[in-house]
Amino acid sequence: MPLQSGGEVISQDAPRDATASSEPVTLAFGPHVGAALRAAREQSGLSLIQVAEQTRIRRAYLAAIEDLRLDELPSRPFTIGYVRAYALALGLDGEAAVARFKADEPLLDDTLRAPVGVNRGIDPRVLTIVIGGLLIIAAIIIWNIAQRSLSERSPQVASTLQAAPPPAAETGPVRLGAPLPAPVESTIPPAYETPGLAAAMAAKDGTGQLTPPAEPTNRPPPPTTFVAQGPVYGAAEGASPVIFQARKSTALIVRGLGGEAYFARQLAEGEAYRAPNIKGLTIEALEPGAVQIFVDGQSRGLVPVGVSKVVQLTALP
Repeated sequence: MPLQSGGEVISQDAPRDATASSEPVTLAFGPHVGAALRAAREQSGLSLIQVAEQTRIRRAYLAAIEDLRLDELPSRPFTIGYVRAYALALGLDGEAAVARFKADEPLLDDTLRAPVGVNRGIDPRVLTIVIGGLLIIAAIIIWNIAQRSLSERSPQVASTLQAAPPPAAETGPVRLGAPLPAPVESTIPPAYETPGLAAAMAAKDGTGQLTPPAEPTNRPPPPTTFVAQGPVYGAAEGASPVIFQARKSTALIVRGLGGEAYFARQLAEGEAYRAPNIKGLTIEALEPGAVQIFVDGQSRGLVPVGVSKVVQLTALP
């Protein structure tokens, strides 16, 4: 119903300018709830950015609510929540704002719409993985079918083979051939025997001492003077009067007072060793009668088996 005031006709349905009036803006202002919220915000001196920071709602959603552009807003339940939060941030009644929104937009949309900006398409990476998995499964199925087909077509070897007849039993005596030699890996090497050990054990007398065995009858007697029959190892000529000469191939070991080895060698028959002029030398012979000792070129006898002191051997008559 139009009102007349001072010759000017004012309609009750016409929107009022909220900024020109000192009265607070209510939710009944404007053609819809969005216009009322905009007028209340402008009267409060707030910007959309400030309201967005306060309500945690996107600025684009707030601007769409003020213009009531529903196609730019998410589904109806989310939009109703945004309207309520917008009204509460301006100090207005949130439920009243929701009631006017439903009155302004009575059409109900029961289906939930995804928020604006959500991609409804399928992720290409997921599609690639699915296609790859299907290809792998198909390859496995084809491989199994091919293997089964080949096994069915292949001849059954086990069924076609016939058992060989047993050999006929021979009558009469059985002749055996000559024995075959043992394979190389089955031969047993001869047992190792320490040279001179058997003779030394046989030479033990009743006192438990080792006595040198008698010289073989086919071996010539020891010479009385030294005659070089091969190289002479050890000290230089004239440095020592003591010489040990091998009567046959044997090992000779000479050690010092502290046990250090001065000489250790397998001497051939006729080779000799000139002992250095050092105190405490010991000589070890492994075979009886294999080594002869000379002092100043004269024989002092044979070296006994075992370890002997050189000073004692040179003192022998």
